[in-house]
Amino acid sequence: MFCNQCEQTAKGTGCTVQGVCGKDETLAALQDLLTYALKGLAQVATRAREQGVIDHAVDRFTCRALFSTLTNVDFDPDRFVTLIDRAVELRDGLKARLGETDWPDGPARFEPAGDIDGLVARAAGKGFAPLEGEDADVRSLQQTVVYGLRGVAAYLDHAAILGQEDDLVYGFIHQTLAGTLDPSLTLEDWVSLALKTGEMNLRAMELLDAGHTGRFGHPEPTAVPLGHKGGQAILVSGHDLEDLSQLLAQSAGKGLNVYTHGEMLPAHGYPELKKYDHLAGHYGTAWQNQGTEFPAFPGAILMTTNCIRKPKGDVAQKLFTTGEAGWPGAPHIRANGGPKDFTPVIQKALGLPGFAEDEDRGRVMTGFARQAVLGVADKVIEAVKSGAIRHFLLVAGCDGAKPGRNYYTEIVEKAQADTVILTLACGKFRFFDKNLGDIGGIPRLLDVGQCNDAYSAIRIAGALAEAFGVGVNDLPLSMVLSWYEQKAVAILLTLLHLGIKDIRLGPSLPAFITPNVLQVLVDNFNIMPITTPEDDLAAILGPAKTDQ
Repeated sequence: MFCNQCEQTAKGTGCTVQGVCGKDETLAALQDLLTYALKGLAQVATRAREQGVIDHAVDRFTCRALFSTLTNVDFDPDRFVTLIDRAVELRDGLKARLGETDWPDGPARFEPAGDIDGLVARAAGKGFAPLEGEDADVRSLQQTVVYGLRGVAAYLDHAAILGQEDDLVYGFIHQTLAGTLDPSLTLEDWVSLALKTGEMNLRAMELLDAGHTGRFGHPEPTAVPLGHKGGQAILVSGHDLEDLSQLLAQSAGKGLNVYTHGEMLPAHGYPELKKYDHLAGHYGTAWQNQGTEFPAFPGAILMTTNCIRKPKGDVAQKLFTTGEAGWPGAPHIRANGGPKDFTPVIQKALGLPGFAEDEDRGRVMTGFARQAVLGVADKVIEAVKSGAIRHFLLVAGCDGAKPGRNYYTEIVEKAQADTVILTLACGKFRFFDKNLGDIGGIPRLLDVGQCNDAYSAIRIAGALAEAFGVGVNDLPLSMVLSWYEQKAVAILLTLLHLGIKDIRLGPSLPAFITPNVLQVLVDNFNIMPITTPEDDLAAILGPAKTDQ
């Protein structure tokens, strides 16, 4: 196997024996082969679109299948066999509708094997392992684009579940996947495609924002309990708010308390979710801590979307998956043309002991999405003009287990008292429970939401830039980002598409970025690695203000 798509890849170069995420060479091969099959489907779908033939089943499937190849999403090899077979079935169905037979050798003609061993054998040479004589810089940008597309596909899948779709973005995904098979595309072409991927991701995040706010209302600043109530319980992790909504509706009145975990924390800010009295609070921290947090939870656990890890202790006996998340042997809750039936999760929770008593662990604030922040924009602007707020730090992104991420805790703790910290995604769990106080009633720590809510942060920055009559790069705003998986790649490409400069990225730079490609990013966007909290704060803020 060879995989270098996440930040924790082995030795900073690539996982070749087993994935740091936990996937083995069989699963890695099946993911490579699924991506290969999707390229063949994309070739046919692109030609079909040129002839006015658009199949939304193909569009939706492509996004779901790409989503399944993200880090820490689906570890069930049997499901990948099904996805590979379905990709070929949809491809051949489109071929039949076109009535064409002149397809090039490669993924457009690929036929799957009859078993997993045969599929693994056919996957050889179809991933991103380095090839002799290959242009390393072109390969680097191809990987960047494909990994970015996986992130875009995840956001599109979330949005489509909520009824938000855009045919233009679907078409781009097909065309760009097919483009990976075109040897005539140059380094400059791939640079353009990388930035275009960022543009398409901006649209995907806009769709998801519309889906979330249209379905659940605009988030409101909300204090979320970190302790628990005595009684039987369900824990919901991942990202999918619609899954949580349906579970809350189905579990109402059954004596159960529902808790969020990880990226589900911002759910508490949405009016249509917080109305449920049994949405009791937030349990635990970020995804990488499941190994200790899940065994200690005395109820049923539902994993939605990505960020699942190998179950430890008794977790396998109380774990359920849904959406694109999967683990071998874990019961999977499927959608069958209507609301999902979460009865198995509810019944499991009713059969487990739950918490013996109440425990108060304090509260944290969430719900500072764009409408909440822009609703007090006049106070924010006045605070900046008066000097009360000197600078905004967007400290955001993924959390992870690799050493070096304590940097993000320290930079928030050491940021001067006249700074405001904007945050989103699970990287905030390095500091989400810190009491940083406020500036004239404006909290110094503003949780904008999930990684899925990056659109809100972009809108906030754009509105402030407009109010001050400057570009975003001229705002007193600095971005200090952490990355782990492919949605973070897509967001970074969006920021580059928007022309955002001076981004600090860590804890390490992507292994798939070659020195030459990195130099392009440095020359055009001044992207830089994080150093130390002290040095980076000094570079961003200059010397501390003193009373004269």
